[in-house]
Amino acid sequence: MSLHIATKCHLSRRALLRGAGATLSLPFLEAMLPAFATRAQAAATESPRRFVAMCATLGFHTPFLFPEETGADYALTPYLEPLKDLRGDFSVVSGLAHAEQSGANGHTSEMTWLTSAKHPGLAGFKNTVSLDQLIAEKVGVRTRFPSMILGTGSESLSWSASGVPLPAESSPSRAFSNLFVDGSAAEVDAQVRDLKRGRSILDTVLGQAKKLRGSLGHRDQEKLDEYFAAVRDLEGQLVQNEEWVHRPKPKIDAKPPTDIQRRTDAIGKMKLLQDLVVLALQTDSTRTVTMRLSGMNAVPDIEGVTQDWHNLSHHGQDPAKIEELKVIEVAEFKALGSFIGRLKAVQENGRSLLDETAVLFGSNLGNASAHNTANLPILLAGGGYKHGRHIAIDPQKQVFSNLFVSLAQRMGVETDKFGFSTGVLDIDQA
Repeated sequence: MSLHIATKCHLSRRALLRGAGATLSLPFLEAMLPAFATRAQAAATESPRRFVAMCATLGFHTPFLFPEETGADYALTPYLEPLKDLRGDFSVVSGLAHAEQSGANGHTSEMTWLTSAKHPGLAGFKNTVSLDQLIAEKVGVRTRFPSMILGTGSESLSWSASGVPLPAESSPSRAFSNLFVDGSAAEVDAQVRDLKRGRSILDTVLGQAKKLRGSLGHRDQEKLDEYFAAVRDLEGQLVQNEEWVHRPKPKIDAKPPTDIQRRTDAIGKMKLLQDLVVLALQTDSTRTVTMRLSGMNAVPDIEGVTQDWHNLSHHGQDPAKIEELKVIEVAEFKALGSFIGRLKAVQENGRSLLDETAVLFGSNLGNASAHNTANLPILLAGGGYKHGRHIAIDPQKQVFSNLFVSLAQRMGVETDKFGFSTGVLDIDQA
């Protein structure tokens, strides 16, 4: 969808986009400024930057993903073939990994894909903040939803600043309603009462905790200070939510999605959630999104697949299993290509939504058959980066969280470190 505006055109603040079966309320645009607007006012209308992270927890067969050649002149692999028309819009990155990911079992590394914490799930393990939540702390106050946490199952990729797992929304219809359906006046009033009740509880707890602090030792006081910080963060979120609850949600004419009831239609669920992400970003309802793409201990609804997906991921180099696994994973990359293409088709202030959105796609497993977490399959699309290349990272510099520092900085987070990073991986300079 695109909108062409003459240089001297002046748009109503209530202008709408209509086309392709959808109606969207416009964000504030330069064309809505009066003729005497200053350059500073115009600069304030620049398109915001966004971040999307998607992790497929059963991995990918990387010989079908990573090209043999590095740089721009690589031959397309089976998993990149569905993205051939978008070749200039993404980069394939090999050689990255988090350190010390052996954990409670072969799949616990999915807990740390966006955090980089070590030894997930083992005794004494405490996770750290995920990249999306660090970003949401910076940019989340500007949108109705500080972040959008999705998954084809109930678990998510997102962890709070105190290392607590955040739940994922797996129902496209509920997510759509939260994004675009305004409640009745009575429902809004009830939501405000609930928010105020939550704030009054926080006030009570905080007051009691302050009285307790003076009687504690130094280490306990430090723990209590961390608790105070968490309470203040939560209170800030409640205040923000109360402000947003009175504002009307974006008006769109898109048909609400119908939830897929079949557990085995994993690709269908993936596509529905990705469609919602495009609408959420396009309406600036959020700027930070995570999506956990779960596999299953069942046969997925994909033509040509006859065996249990989890079993296929543990193929043990069996050619027949690898061929069936390829069918599933090609379908995942086709869905990714459709998602990237939709972001590219949306125009915003003379640029595509993809140009403003960094999309991180990959897995926590480099070799799912052996539960190996080295050489993770990573694809980075959009975000205004210089793309069209296979970037092979030096094995001595293969710290995945170094890329996180760059992604956080792009979103306006002032930091030179994330998790166990050792530097900054700038994709444009790699």
